[in-house]
Amino acid sequence: MSSIPEGWSYGPWHDGPDPLQAPVDLRDALDELGRDVMNGSSPRSALEELLRRGTRNTQGLDDLTRRLWERRREIQQRHNLDGTLRDVQRLLDEALEAERRELFPNPSDDARFKEAELDALPSGTAAAVRELANYQWESSEARAKYEEIRELLGRELLGSRFEGMKEALQQTTPEDVEAINEMLSDLNALLAAHAQGRPEVPELFEEFMANHGEFFPENPRTVDELIDVLAQRAAAAQRMLNSMTPEQRAELMELSQQAFGSPQLAQQMAQLDAQLQALRPGEDWSGSERMSGDDPLGLAEGAQAMSDLAELDALAEQLAQSYPGARLEDIDLEALTRQLGDEATVDARRLSELERQLRDQGLIERAPDGSLRLSPKALRQLGQTALADVLRAARGSGERDAANAGAAGELSGSSRHWQFGDTQPWDVPRTVRNAVLRTAGAGRGSVRLDVADVEIAETEHRARAAVALLVDTSWSMVQEGRWLPMKRTALALHQLISTRYRNDALQLITFGRYATAIELPRLIGMEGTWEQGTNAHHALLLAGRHLRRHPDAQPVVLMVTDGEPTAHLEPDGTAEFSYPPEPATLRKTIFEVDRLAKLGASLTVFRLGDDPRLNAFVDLLARRSGGRVLAPDADGLGAAVVGDYLRTRRKL
Repeated sequence: MSSIPEGWSYGPWHDGPDPLQAPVDLRDALDELGRDVMNGSSPRSALEELLRRGTRNTQGLDDLTRRLWERRREIQQRHNLDGTLRDVQRLLDEALEAERRELFPNPSDDARFKEAELDALPSGTAAAVRELANYQWESSEARAKYEEIRELLGRELLGSRFEGMKEALQQTTPEDVEAINEMLSDLNALLAAHAQGRPEVPELFEEFMANHGEFFPENPRTVDELIDVLAQRAAAAQRMLNSMTPEQRAELMELSQQAFGSPQLAQQMAQLDAQLQALRPGEDWSGSERMSGDDPLGLAEGAQAMSDLAELDALAEQLAQSYPGARLEDIDLEALTRQLGDEATVDARRLSELERQLRDQGLIERAPDGSLRLSPKALRQLGQTALADVLRAARGSGERDAANAGAAGELSGSSRHWQFGDTQPWDVPRTVRNAVLRTAGAGRGSVRLDVADVEIAETEHRARAAVALLVDTSWSMVQEGRWLPMKRTALALHQLISTRYRNDALQLITFGRYATAIELPRLIGMEGTWEQGTNAHHALLLAGRHLRRHPDAQPVVLMVTDGEPTAHLEPDGTAEFSYPPEPATLRKTIFEVDRLAKLGASLTVFRLGDDPRLNAFVDLLARRSGGRVLAPDADGLGAAVVGDYLRTRRKL
């Protein structure tokens, strides 16, 4: 077995993200974000939904929250809070039984008197323990049991207020009790000085921690941190008492007077609780929980259970991210590890890293109005994915993906990084420059080419096209599940033209009751709204304006719709809606098609749905313009639109 080299050590990684952890898959996350945004969610809502849902390899916030509630329910359904009362009653019964065994064979009057004294004890546990405080035990076993009651009460009382105190006091001596009383007295004096605002409080705190620091494993650094720790624990203990029945609560309050046989301890604790409640009124001092299980908890364990429940509630609020300015960095990972284990913490870290990477890499940005939106970089990545999916589908239907930006082979003056399968010529100057920059940055003396340095020269046709994509945004597109395919189609076509046919001029036009020339980011973020009207007339009018702005380009008009025209634009700019369509609506729409035909534009209509009236009308439009009608299903819409554009492009 190999030994560890001298000077090396191994241990848990604490400095930032785990370097061996798999990198965050931003592409999958961005695809999911884009899908939700194109379905009508805002970028903020889409990001929140992604974090709630999680990814393929990471549990989301909803799953973590569900586990928190299951943990909470488990605590409530497993435990009850009468453990200390049961233990005291058991020890009391054992002490009385041992004492009676000792007295029974003794014929003296004193023994009979003691038996009568035991028989006359009150029925309540606390009252009986109080009555026996001055009893002279004959049995050493009984005396030990009674002393065990006092020690148990002391440990439980202190353990309910100071974390780990119960375990530290398993073997208690009179000196320990004296030290505890001294600590409580000094603590109350310190808190009183703090409440009065006395200037010497920092010095008093340092002196207190020097004398009694072993009682505080949390190692608070200031008096406020000390108060926070104590108040949280004391509030949990108070909620535990609130959760008991009035009879149980009264019994415990009375029994606490017998803790370590020192009434002073209970008095100091009562004073401490009062000061903490005054100093931290914001803690939950009045809450309670319903504990319905069979496993009894003592005071210390009960206070810890209440603390756990409060911690679970706080974690659930952090995971909900519903408060202003919420960030995943707010999640208390140490608390999450305590409650759900290391795996949950790993998932929370991954989600936080995912959110941070989306912001840091510029995939999500803040708009001037303060809202979140997908950045141009994110839209480009979404466009690459959409285009790849569309071209894959197009190849499956017989279309071929063109590797060149233009088939004529004329240099466009632009270049891009080489990808596997590219056959274009290298751009040698830029390739060499990339290699020089890379090796110079690495401090190497010689220049060596790497595949990452290679850039290829793009070519293009000199013929240009002016493309108008008209997409129906009426409510039926949302209702029939065509909203997302429509947006992905626009995204894919935009990506294709902006990367491979940069000289082409693309105009995106939406039409519902009115038509609007729209930029891609706005279209991607558009929400579906209830709106009557399919104003193809207005959309064709805007398409004609776009084509006239580019008289030197080949006109291409692509229309995606699932309904016949039911609205047209009046001369005053208002939209006139009617269903069934008025003759004026049909006449005006056909007139705009004829005007486009005079510009040399053929209209391709992508018909979604099987309405007979729509079928007849779009066939008429295609005949009058010399175009054609395609009827893809929603999933094949993108391949149909991009394929038709490429078919037209090849003709050029």
